[in-house]
Amino acid sequence: MKMDRSAFRMGSHSEAEDNRAYWAGKSLSDRLEAANYLNSTAFNFDKSNPPKLDRSFFKMRKHSA
Repeated sequence: MKMDRSAFRMGSHSEAEDNRAYWAGKSLSDRLEAANYLNSTAFNFDKSNPPKLDRSFFKMRKHSA
């Protein structure tokens, strides 16, 4: 199922507090796994094989003091 990245639903403050409490009860690894799933869904890549960073795009240089 492909999600529409422009989908948005206004929620209430109590729903937001419930969601915050739910995620606060999860471990860091569970939260990172959920974030990885959401990124893979939003940007359409396989979560077990994420795209590699194109290191040729970035350049490193020393700052002159």
